[in-house]
Amino acid sequence: MTLSWPTLREAARGPVVTYALIVGCAVVFVLGPASGLNPVYGTGERLVAAGTAYFRRWGVVPDELLTGSGRAALTPLTALFVHGSWLHLLGNGLFLYVFGAMAEERMGRIRFLAFYVTTGYLALAAYAAANASSDQTLVGASGAISAVLGAFLCLFPKARVTSLFPFLFFVPLRFPAWIVLLFWFGLQWLAAQRAGSGPGVAYLAHVVGFSVGFLYAWVRYRRTTRVRRPATATEGDSQP
Repeated sequence: MTLSWPTLREAARGPVVTYALIVGCAVVFVLGPASGLNPVYGTGERLVAAGTAYFRRWGVVPDELLTGSGRAALTPLTALFVHGSWLHLLGNGLFLYVFGAMAEERMGRIRFLAFYVTTGYLALAAYAAANASSDQTLVGASGAISAVLGAFLCLFPKARVTSLFPFLFFVPLRFPAWIVLLFWFGLQWLAAQRAGSGPGVAYLAHVVGFSVGFLYAWVRYRRTTRVRRPATATEGDSQP
């Protein structure tokens, strides 16, 4: 699999759910305050205040999720489409594009969508349960994408990924997929550091998502023949 934008005809035959999820996250981010592109939210202190209110409305707030209303119970779903920074969005979208396409092809569109939403919800809910007294918001698709990465590693254990790492001057190098997955977790840590006072990026949600995704793929597909041919993907990464 190569990292090239598909034509409309190719997209219709390809991993439609993966493409739709990426586009959905991008649209939500651009329209939200974190992108800085929507003039509705203003600038300066007004933008900061609008961002805080926006994340609290659509993100997961642990103490509200565990003790709140029915609306709070839906926030792990809405939070899957909300991101706190350009780095957060680009990192998630890139890894979902590279690894989600093959996972969707293996699972099928409907099952992959259900898998993505369910694991994303569980990852965010697990973080909330472990931090019941926290009032910090949590947003992003990182938990769901971690589940996709876990499933990918189980389904394609011998996969090798050609990556374009920016700190290596974008020289294409091939690595085992698990090395690129380590880079994913490093990118999430960097996004958390860059977020500052914004919404949180929780490692527990990543660990839960990855574990649930791997276990699901192992239980669901262990009795079927796993893909034995070396899967190849191409990944590029750009940072703001």
